[in-house]
Amino acid sequence: MNRGFSKKSHTFLPKIFRKMSTQSAKERPESLHFPFLDDEDTISTLKESKTFFILRGLPGSGKSTLAQAIHDRYKDACKVISVDHYKITPLIRSSIPEEYSKVDEDLVDYCKREISVIVLDDTHHERERLEQLFDIADKYRYKVIFAEPKTPWRLDCPQLKDKNQWKLSVEELKKMKPSLEKEFLPMYFGWFLSKRSSEILRKAGQAFLDELGSLKAFKKEIPSAIEDPKIKIDLTSYFVKRPPGVLHCTTKYTEFGKAAGAEEYAQQEAVKASYGKAFTLSISALFITTKTVGARIELSEQQLQLWPGDADKILPTDNLPRGSRAHITLGCANGVEAVQTGLDLLEFVKLEKAGNKGEQVGEIGGGKLLYFDNGMWMLVLSKKIDVRAIFSGYYGKGKLVPTQSTNKRGAAFSSCTII
Repeated sequence: MNRGFSKKSHTFLPKIFRKMSTQSAKERPESLHFPFLDDEDTISTLKESKTFFILRGLPGSGKSTLAQAIHDRYKDACKVISVDHYKITPLIRSSIPEEYSKVDEDLVDYCKREISVIVLDDTHHERERLEQLFDIADKYRYKVIFAEPKTPWRLDCPQLKDKNQWKLSVEELKKMKPSLEKEFLPMYFGWFLSKRSSEILRKAGQAFLDELGSLKAFKKEIPSAIEDPKIKIDLTSYFVKRPPGVLHCTTKYTEFGKAAGAEEYAQQEAVKASYGKAFTLSISALFITTKTVGARIELSEQQLQLWPGDADKILPTDNLPRGSRAHITLGCANGVEAVQTGLDLLEFVKLEKAGNKGEQVGEIGGGKLLYFDNGMWMLVLSKKIDVRAIFSGYYGKGKLVPTQSTNKRGAAFSSCTII
């Protein structure tokens, strides 16, 4: 049940604002220039994704105008939740108001309906409240994009005093200002796949595991495997965990601004210009080790601009091609963290650089299968898989989420050792 505002809440703004948001990019004011409003590739990618737009800013800074512009751009694919309609006054406070439970009821309702674009229009100046939203995003596998108005007066408290509908004083606005002046950095930046691309990649990964588990050459390397060729190894149940949130390729781990080089990375022009923008990633191979299963990505020159220079090293002495670690984690063995997938891929790259191209075992559905010893297998795809993704950040807690498996043979494989 929707409580607190009408399903047609997007009509609450004056007509002049609705007209403004439907103008072309050239006619639109500078304060409304964003990739998700101007770039057609980004717009089409977001329409096949699941995204929370979390608008941040002081009251009167232009969030509602931005919310309306997003709604008018995405139309039926978008729902706007404006906290103004729940009569929650935006102030510094000691606890989160109970009224937010009504906001979250509507938010969860939209999530369950898999609305592509959900816009959350609020000041979002409190970390505790943001963490509630990140938990919901993780649970329903939505990516998060922060958006702040670019209006000239967005931090000018005397001007905002006359513009905000809550009649907040300059002093009240100044109390909120410090928490909104500094950019909110994620746990990590990266490319987050659209819902459609995620489904395509998951199916490709599942087919790879299924074919590999049935392959005689693969079972030969597992001492405790069943000899019967009709019985396949259930690799899906072995890789019992997958990363939280949306399938993604991490670029820079920033630990909410605490990691070395986090602030510098976030301030790079390429990073700022790319935030909230769509990219097409090219997957050249799928790989599996005793610990992880993942997809190998070949980065373009443009994408390498977002790739940190130190990301491709296990040891300080390593000298591997830039972008070597670019990957998407598809699953992890029990007790293994998702970061291991990138380390596993670097081991493949180091072997390749040393002249070990792997033993060609044969061909399976997707391409050429190579074995590198020590339980390291790579499927070099005969046709690369292009996936669409949005460059943004992951803002949640980073806990691994167990996958559900109904295959009873999984228990048998969990006792096996891949060598």
